[in-house]
Amino acid sequence: MTAPYPADPEPVIPDPAPVIPDPASVIPEPVILDGRTLTVRDVAAVALHGARVVLADEVLPRLARERAVVDDVVDREVPTYGLTTGLGSRSSYALPREELARFSVRTVRGRANAVGDPLPVPVVRAALTARVNGLAGGGSGISPGIVPLLVDLLNCHVHPLVPEVGSIGASDLNQMAHVGLVVIGEGRAELSGEVLDGAEALWRAGLAPAGLGPKDGHVLCSASPLAAGHGGLVLHEAATVLTLAQAVTALTFEGFRANTGPLDARVLGLRPAPGQSRAAAELLALLAGGDLTGPRHARRVQDPISLRCAAQVHGALHAALDFAGAALYPELNGSGDNPVVLPGTDPYQPPNPDTGTDTDQIAGEILSSGNFHTPALALALDTLALALTQTAALSAERMRRLLDPRLSGLPANLSPYGPERSGFAPLAKTAQALVAEIRLLSAPVSTDPRHGAAGVEDDSTNAALGARRLSTMLVRLRQLLAVEAVAAAQAVDLAAPAALGHGPALVHRAVRALVPPLDDDRPSGADVDRVSEDVLGSDEVRSALRALTEGAS
Repeated sequence: MTAPYPADPEPVIPDPAPVIPDPASVIPEPVILDGRTLTVRDVAAVALHGARVVLADEVLPRLARERAVVDDVVDREVPTYGLTTGLGSRSSYALPREELARFSVRTVRGRANAVGDPLPVPVVRAALTARVNGLAGGGSGISPGIVPLLVDLLNCHVHPLVPEVGSIGASDLNQMAHVGLVVIGEGRAELSGEVLDGAEALWRAGLAPAGLGPKDGHVLCSASPLAAGHGGLVLHEAATVLTLAQAVTALTFEGFRANTGPLDARVLGLRPAPGQSRAAAELLALLAGGDLTGPRHARRVQDPISLRCAAQVHGALHAALDFAGAALYPELNGSGDNPVVLPGTDPYQPPNPDTGTDTDQIAGEILSSGNFHTPALALALDTLALALTQTAALSAERMRRLLDPRLSGLPANLSPYGPERSGFAPLAKTAQALVAEIRLLSAPVSTDPRHGAAGVEDDSTNAALGARRLSTMLVRLRQLLAVEAVAAAQAVDLAAPAALGHGPALVHRAVRALVPPLDDDRPSGADVDRVSEDVLGSDEVRSALRALTEGAS
């Protein structure tokens, strides 16, 4: 029997720098919601790490000023959509004054029509965070006491059960109504892993249901916080997965002994496509500390496109993330209500000292709005899906190139024995299956045919669906990168380079802590799952890789 590996010296694997503390041991700082400055990182802190949320000092006075406008419109019986009139096709119907509060409750109950499995708790927390921040910024006219209750739901970990299907992107009405049910002590909610009736969950958390006034029911259902909050989570994860893709690519570079010439800034400067210089700089930062970037260390003058053009493809994903971030920010920090409340002069301020009267005090207005509509966000999420698919296709092809001895110079299928062993050849089929699923999920949802109530709601965006399918795509892409990482680690063992770069060394060490090199044929699916969950899903690994790439330009 031949020796399982060449008798070359073991690769020198330097320790990564800097050393990163375990993120799980760090207590996140509270997130202040002021309606203006919420970031994707803030959404992730609340949704994934349980950070507390706090309303900025100016929020409740702002809400009180706006609520005074609502009360004034009700008192003067001004026809106003969703406040003194019905909704949708019943917008021409004037509501009796005594029915306004009951209409708010019926609005919530009548729109809680989502179906399917409950959304994951982090998604619900993200949606609540987005909605509270949208309300904090103004425009809704909601009763001020309801917003602190929504904050308490987050901080007390009372999570309304929101079914996964129901939004077409013309506000997330049918899903956010399930949040409204819990606010009024109905529906169902999760608390400490137990699913309870909404009233019971509130009681156990020391909270009381809210009484709804005019317009409150519509506000609880309105806007697109599910698309915005879930969108924030997928953008946060997509940025991390891009870093993982860069690191796994760098590991493949090491095993394949790829030519790093295409990463040269002088080459890229001749055709500065969006994101490619940043992607190339990150790859070089990951490879720093090894010998691959030195002259004459590459095996080939011209590598396959899946290696040679990694910076171009990953750069396009950087550009797609930038586009999505620009579209998401106003959704996280703007008013998606319809109609919107525009307060005038603060009615609680004293009279004008120059005139001695209050004639300069303006009651405010309530105007119709299209700010609930999210075509830019939906388009950006579709674009991100396509960019992720390009990245996935490249990963599968790099893995296949590692198996080809004519290109890699390594044993066929990365088996140290010979043609009587399958090596990683069957795993390439799994890679292709993952790509097929990712490609299917990348189909645009923002161009779906649409129709609405009485011919009035005749456009929608499917933005919430655009975010939800990205969650599945990102899981599949991480699994695909795990396939490549397992194969690339084997390639590094067989190639036995003298020194690995900091990034490839970190990934190689983490993989080998869980998965031994392939000797004789064995099932590899479980190995891939371990690498996907415990290496590529590790907060410690992710933080260390981010530290290696931060500052690259």
